[in-house]
Amino acid sequence: METKIRWGVVGPGKIARKFIEDLQLVEDAEVTSVASRSLERAQEFAKEYGAKNAFGSYDELFESGTVDVVYIATPHNFHKDLSVKALENGIGVLCEKPMGINRAEVMEQVNASKKHNAFLMEAMWSRFNPSIQKVKQLVDDGVVGDLKYIHADFAFYALDKGLDSRLLNPDLASGSILDIGIYPIFLSYLLLGMPDEIMATSKFHKNGTELQTSMIFDYKDAQSVLYSGLTSHSKMEAEISGTAGELFLNPRWHEADGYILVKDDESNEVSLPLTGIGYYYEILEVHKCLKENKIQSDLWSHQNSLDLSELLDTVRKKCGVSFPFET
Repeated sequence: METKIRWGVVGPGKIARKFIEDLQLVEDAEVTSVASRSLERAQEFAKEYGAKNAFGSYDELFESGTVDVVYIATPHNFHKDLSVKALENGIGVLCEKPMGINRAEVMEQVNASKKHNAFLMEAMWSRFNPSIQKVKQLVDDGVVGDLKYIHADFAFYALDKGLDSRLLNPDLASGSILDIGIYPIFLSYLLLGMPDEIMATSKFHKNGTELQTSMIFDYKDAQSVLYSGLTSHSKMEAEISGTAGELFLNPRWHEADGYILVKDDESNEVSLPLTGIGYYYEILEVHKCLKENKIQSDLWSHQNSLDLSELLDTVRKKCGVSFPFET
């Protein structure tokens, strides 16, 4: 591998722009190639961010020998096929969440990673957020006692988006659960593990898109109350409550720049400013893994992605959420 790790962008949209802006803050990273189904779009993005190569098809990038790792930022339903093709070419993959539409897709991606000995990680960037890492450490160390209750939400108004948008078009795996519900579900899983039972209910758009979902994750000695929605905004503060104290992740908690510890009638606020907008930390993790020739991260492993996809599958099944392309 060269001194700088060569990144390729697959799907040069809004999220990819945010990602590349953080990538530019990482010293040993460079974006060398961009691929889109529109060559013109790829060329525009490449020019904007100084990438040497632009491709009008994804396969051209995968076969070009110009990248060490790709960031896949297409709509959800393309994640699996593109990840597998990149892995088959021995290219590392950081795939936007959810890594696959369902657990079967994620399993296919994981198997391809193992078969071709190529790095694969879901871009669950919140896992690498300094505030979330610290809060997990405090919980694991017993600072708030036995964990009993988590509340986490993620919502914004999206009903003004076009019906052909990825948020409202069922053919693009639309809805709140996979796009933003994944964050509250992730936090409960990170801190409490796999629940014993899940209760969930959803509201739907007339075109079949799931618009808002409330969930209760029931554990042996704890519960999580979780919510995602596209019909209104929510506070987006996460509360993590134990027998000896509480932790609050600042809004918007999935990209928190600090936390509050409440214990013994005292409130202690800790500021942890972010580098960039927060993608920076997952990029550092990818680089660390590539340099150590790992095919997965210890902090967000293949098994973690499989577990998360299983939880998403269960919520969707409970609520009757499916997509036209699913058999």
